[in-house]
Amino acid sequence: MAQTSEATGPIITFDHVVKEFRQRGKAHAARAVDDVTLSIDEGDVFGIIGYSGAGKSTLVRLINALEQPTSGTVTVMGQQVSSMRESQLRPLRQKIGMIFQQFNLFSSKTVAQNVAYPLKLDHWRKDYQDKRVKELLEFVGLSEHADKYPSQLSGGQKQRVGIARALATNPKVLLADEATSALDPETTTEVLELLKRVNERFGITIVLITHQMNVVQQIANRVAVMSAGKVVEQGRTYDVFAAPRQEVTKRFIATAMDGLPDQARIEVMRSQWPGRLVSVLIRQHDITDAAGRVLVPASGQDISELIARHDVRSSLLYGGIDTVQDIAIGAMTYEFTGDADHIDTFLADLARHSDIVDFGTREHPVDYDTAVARAQLAPPLEEEATRTRRTLADDLEMEEQVDDAVEETPTASQQEGSTR
Repeated sequence: MAQTSEATGPIITFDHVVKEFRQRGKAHAARAVDDVTLSIDEGDVFGIIGYSGAGKSTLVRLINALEQPTSGTVTVMGQQVSSMRESQLRPLRQKIGMIFQQFNLFSSKTVAQNVAYPLKLDHWRKDYQDKRVKELLEFVGLSEHADKYPSQLSGGQKQRVGIARALATNPKVLLADEATSALDPETTTEVLELLKRVNERFGITIVLITHQMNVVQQIANRVAVMSAGKVVEQGRTYDVFAAPRQEVTKRFIATAMDGLPDQARIEVMRSQWPGRLVSVLIRQHDITDAAGRVLVPASGQDISELIARHDVRSSLLYGGIDTVQDIAIGAMTYEFTGDADHIDTFLADLARHSDIVDFGTREHPVDYDTAVARAQLAPPLEEEATRTRRTLADDLEMEEQVDDAVEETPTASQQEGSTR
């Protein structure tokens, strides 16, 4: 099959979508999705990230019309699914594959039978079923496990079966709802690499629902961040990582990027190295808008040249460089020593082209929060952890409200049956 992964226009569009659930014993409905406007292009690997209760799973159920919006419209593959009858939705849903967190495999069926199940529902001829199952098991690397049962497989192998089953009817869209949450980091990477191959080889649009920023970082080309039912930030993945604007996004970035030292690390460094401690943010590329105008410039690209130009000595103490969409991003922390005036001149020159965090010296320290605030960076990581816990508590409270409401509201999936 030809590789068709380049985006060619919107395949999924949300237009001012609201989804509310009635709550038992309460006058007001719980709003799980709050005025979301969002486009996902054909060929995208699109990450939707948020903490528990943010509304991301409800949003994805609107794509295959397992939930209907309270207001607004959802358009998928050119059809407004928010106004279609169940009989009209069935052929469309055959073009939308689902991958689940807990795999949802039939324990009494073999691997091959699990993959063949949607083909049987779609009334494929038996010889075509066998050919398709063999092709898919070879693609996901499970040919030798065709006759095994799910209980005989590892978690990663089960998810590979789930991916093969989701691909069975040649879908155009693949929805992955927390598909790696039950897996260890190494297996997660393997599954994400497989999903990347699915996108690149077959041109299938993949929508990833996750609370793990490193999942988005590894394969998504675009991302939307959800909080309390709203999309608070969206854009190219690198842009969101390199210059997050919202606090909730900064919290997610803090969990995935470890280049900037926390306050405890700075205190340890200060006890060991008396010189000027400075962190330099690394952004390999400028961040630009659709017209090519630079919104946030690259950072940390000329450190070595400036160090050589000025009469200062440097020691690299701490840092981390990662890649997002194969573009470098991170932070490096140095100790600079030498004449204080020379260091001031050097840092002023460096700050013209890079984002820096100046923590001062052992003798003249700069308070951690003050240093980070001056640099207008994400809040300190320790503070982030506290805020994250508080936000999680708030989100879990909302999730409980939504879950209570969902129990009382029959969904399209409950009316039709949840397995395809």
